[in-house]
Amino acid sequence: MTYAIDVQNVEKKYGSFTALAGISLRVEQGEFFALLGPNGAGKTTLISILAGLTRADAGTLQVMGHDVVADYQAARRALGIVPQEIVFDPFFSVRETLQFQAGYFGIARTPALDSWIDELLAKLSLTDKADKNMRQLSGGMKRRVLVAQALVHRPPVIVLDEPTAGVDVELRQTLWGFIRELNAKGHTILLTTHYLEEAQQLCSRIAMMKLGRIVAMDTTEHLLSAFSERVLRVKLVAELPTSLLALRIRQEGINENSWHTFSIHDYNEVEILLSRIREAGATITNLEVTEPELEEVFVKIMNQGDSVPNATEQSIYPRGINP
Repeated sequence: MTYAIDVQNVEKKYGSFTALAGISLRVEQGEFFALLGPNGAGKTTLISILAGLTRADAGTLQVMGHDVVADYQAARRALGIVPQEIVFDPFFSVRETLQFQAGYFGIARTPALDSWIDELLAKLSLTDKADKNMRQLSGGMKRRVLVAQALVHRPPVIVLDEPTAGVDVELRQTLWGFIRELNAKGHTILLTTHYLEEAQQLCSRIAMMKLGRIVAMDTTEHLLSAFSERVLRVKLVAELPTSLLALRIRQEGINENSWHTFSIHDYNEVEILLSRIREAGATITNLEVTEPELEEVFVKIMNQGDSVPNATEQSIYPRGINP
């Protein structure tokens, strides 16, 4: 099987500092995959090696089956990268920037290329900026151009390194709408972001890095179910019935007008709990159900040891409620 990205036992040191300590991961074609971790975890180093900007000390990396060292030309043609930093040539317009970028990959100026550039400009709301000099653009607009540059040679694999850092809501919505379209058409997306809600909404599988190692990797659904929990919060004008005290996670407030929080596995347990509260004669004045959040999962995993097995192997599920 040819993977979109295949990283095996990759190591990288800068002097005495270990940036990558034997990283291995595989991203299948067509996946929307997140690579998460705190600053200094090694994410950008790994991306730099994929892009050919630096070399690994050990291990192998392939993009669409092409080794990034031995077959670097094919590997780079298969890859489009949106970097964290805003880098641009101040002497060209937006359209000229994209035409030159295509030329770097051997793509000649043709009506087909012009049509694709027009489509990119439209999808990223840059049409009215096409003939503006890059120096005249705002930071958000320049970041949109970076996205267009990464896509102009139609790569099957797209790496987004903090693409929405410091940008407005409009750009986020525009960008993610377009990226979802590309993913639906078969493009593989590798995303790094500190906005964990983006990763939770967009990505089907997630790897988490810490100190140059992968400490957790699984589907988003499994990570959420193993390391986080759905909870029911109810506000009562009375004390909680004694029969439910053992099921409560925590109480917010004292006695009357208190919020009480319960762990639940599925929505059927909500009705069970509410029935018990009503049977005990307590009055519910407010309630809410909150879904598991990736931020909670991330914090738990980062606070654990250096290595965490796949979430499917964990047995740390929240306590259930028996009817």
